[in-house]
Amino acid sequence: MAENFPGTDTPAPTTSNVPDKPALEGLEESLTKRWLAEGTYKFDSETTREQVYSIDTPPPTASGSLHVGHMFSYTQTDVLARFQRMNGKNVFYPMGWDDNGLPTERRVQNYYGVRCDPKIAYDADYRPPAAPAKNQRDFDVISRKNFIELCEVLAVEDEKVFEHLFQTLGLSVDWALTYRTIDDHSRAVSQRGFLANLNNGDAYMAEAPTLWDVTFRTAVAQAELEDREVAGAYYRYPFFAEDGSKIYIETTRPELLAACSALVANPDDERYKPLFGKKVTSPLFGVEVEVRAHALAKPDKGSGVAMVCTFGDLTDVTWWRELRLPTRAIVGRDGRILGDTPEWITTEEGRANYAAIAGKTVFSAKEAVVELLVGADLLDGEPKKIMHPVNFFEKGDKPLEVVTSRQWYIRNGGRDADRRERLINRGKDIEFHPAFMRSRYENWISGLNGDWLVSRQRFFGVPVPVWYPLDADANPDYENPILPTSEMLPVDPAADAAPGYAEEQRNVAGGFIGDADVLDTWATSSLTPQIVGGWSVDEDLFKKVYPFDLRPQGHDIIRTWLFSSAVRADALQGSAPWKHAAISGWILDPDRKKMSKSKGNVVVPTDVLNDFGADAVRYWAASAKLGADTAYEIAQMKIGRRLAIKLLNASKFVLNLGATESNVLSNDSAALTNPLDRAVLAQLADVVRQATSAFEKYDYAKALQITESFFWHFTDDYVELIKDRAYGAAGDHEQDSVLAALATALDSLLRLFAPFLPFATEEVWSWWRTGSIHRAPWPTSVEVSDGDTTLLATVGDALSGIRKAKSEAKVKQRTQVLSATVTAGVVQAAQLTAGLGDLKAAANAVEITVAQGEGELSVSDVLLAPAEEPVQA
Repeated sequence: MAENFPGTDTPAPTTSNVPDKPALEGLEESLTKRWLAEGTYKFDSETTREQVYSIDTPPPTASGSLHVGHMFSYTQTDVLARFQRMNGKNVFYPMGWDDNGLPTERRVQNYYGVRCDPKIAYDADYRPPAAPAKNQRDFDVISRKNFIELCEVLAVEDEKVFEHLFQTLGLSVDWALTYRTIDDHSRAVSQRGFLANLNNGDAYMAEAPTLWDVTFRTAVAQAELEDREVAGAYYRYPFFAEDGSKIYIETTRPELLAACSALVANPDDERYKPLFGKKVTSPLFGVEVEVRAHALAKPDKGSGVAMVCTFGDLTDVTWWRELRLPTRAIVGRDGRILGDTPEWITTEEGRANYAAIAGKTVFSAKEAVVELLVGADLLDGEPKKIMHPVNFFEKGDKPLEVVTSRQWYIRNGGRDADRRERLINRGKDIEFHPAFMRSRYENWISGLNGDWLVSRQRFFGVPVPVWYPLDADANPDYENPILPTSEMLPVDPAADAAPGYAEEQRNVAGGFIGDADVLDTWATSSLTPQIVGGWSVDEDLFKKVYPFDLRPQGHDIIRTWLFSSAVRADALQGSAPWKHAAISGWILDPDRKKMSKSKGNVVVPTDVLNDFGADAVRYWAASAKLGADTAYEIAQMKIGRRLAIKLLNASKFVLNLGATESNVLSNDSAALTNPLDRAVLAQLADVVRQATSAFEKYDYAKALQITESFFWHFTDDYVELIKDRAYGAAGDHEQDSVLAALATALDSLLRLFAPFLPFATEEVWSWWRTGSIHRAPWPTSVEVSDGDTTLLATVGDALSGIRKAKSEAKVKQRTQVLSATVTAGVVQAAQLTAGLGDLKAAANAVEITVAQGEGELSVSDVLLAPAEEPVQA
């Protein structure tokens, strides 16, 4: 297929079928049904890569509800898709649903009253309770497979609602190209990608300090961190040197005193240089630790010497790693102090003090340690209250802890300078829109301090596809994992026996154990190009769509979705996953705050669509440039609705004058015998060129602004000026000229507006053309070499001046003008002379004198006929 314009070779209609009262109401429903029935937006798989424009559509979270921000960003993608389709591209425009993650897990739990436990056997006959139990302790406990089945049932219902809303909005998605991130296909691709990473050395397991959310009981990756300002306090107390002198430290986490493995000061700090390499003893617990030097220690922070605990924060991890300190963990995965007294605490007093904090939450342990310090007269002064940033899981409500655990990682350049540089260069292969967004990608990579942690200690998700053999003592052999074949995928090691083993050998000596973890949701979402493109399943399709042409997404997830996708594509395909990245901004409420469900300031899309219509909402969204945070503005939607209604009414007027498709000019402008007609099409040709150029640069907002500006000049000036000729008052040749200009302008304007106002333009198109405007080609310029692109504006200004005089005289606009003078410069005077016939007719003027003068165009000496006695020309 050379060009993607089906059905455009039908004979041109010679008549039009214009309704008496055009309206926007009901268009979304009727036209959506027609587009679906006719396959207007269907992707043609019989194609070549050069003919395809492929879009890696962001899959919205399929739980809860959509908000107005979705309408904003998805509309911006859609106008780009529609432009490419009208330019002959075979647009691959899928839609996915992200139902793999905590939001879906919570929704399924609460909706059905169930909890997932992978150790539970699958029950093919399971049915959830008619209503969920009031207390979560009484929820049904079911297998992961049963849980996923319930997720898919509930997701189908959610997705129907989302799909209907997106269709109402006018998204030109091919609805046959849909997927869910938890369906069999997505799970298989996700696991296949992980296994490919593992086989190539791009994935590995390690036991290491890990950020941990004690509420969700799961590890957290760097990209999921969120700094929040919280209240705290510095507590000052001493360690004791061998000579009995005191070395004071100040810390916000005294509850970790028992986990202290060293004190650290800056190597240039003269106060502590004599102590480097020497031992000091901790208060309360009596543990000897060494004083070490490290450049990260800040002399001006607190006392200048820091207590290193394993682990209080990520700086502790850095010191622990680089100084090779002993690991002395005391906080468990539940956020409580471990119950057993650590082996490094050997004194009777130390063991008694540890018993006083064992089993407590870190908050309660802090209170207990402070009480012990006060009781021993060790706390120096009152705590200094502060506000300081603390790491949280972006979905959590408690500060993160750092625990040591065995986790899976994917290499992302955080520990590899060569890989880091390669990924930065991958970003340079992607054209960011707007361009400055690339710096966010590069800055994120430059600031990485570790590889991508992809395992999660959750029940719901894509299972890590790995088993481990058990030795004679039933200990797992992590160095020699058992892997599935590609044909077996997807697998669930918690429910499926390892290859070569029977289920009876699970968890017994000489048998196997399944990996209990699931992959981070981003580990699957990072493979959306591979999932929807058919990687490893339909390689012919994959070659036709990959690398994708476009990744549209929000700027807040550059560090997560965009970067992780680049990491996976680099490792799996050795390329960037897309050619372009279109980055949308946030929607802000009237107080200029980001709209989000958590803030409770979101607007429900259905209400807005019902109130203003899809074209009006799309106009608002498309008026904002990529990357720009935009206020939610009802006023802008009202302007969009007014524009769509004006388009209907202006089109009705043009077509009722007798304009048909046969009047539309292609390249020959000989039919245009009037200077004003040639001028308006010359101006239109310039508009088409500018709008096309803007779209090619992904600046759809500029294309809309240029088109809309011309449209209002066309309706307010040109249409008003040529009415007399259009009705035949100046003869057949003049009428033919104006009908050619009107039909050609309408044809191009409908095409220019089609990506933005798909419903109004399709409605008008159906009045006088066959097929769909959305499969018609993008407009081309009708070259009118001698057309004066400023003539219409000049004559329009003169008409406005005469109308202003009538308004000031408080007479009707149809009142006859006996005489008037229009004064202008040499060029404008010539333009006025060329358009004088239309100006006189539109102004209902007997005589208009054009005079040359200095300065701006002006209208003077307007003599109006008495309203009761109109003078005959």
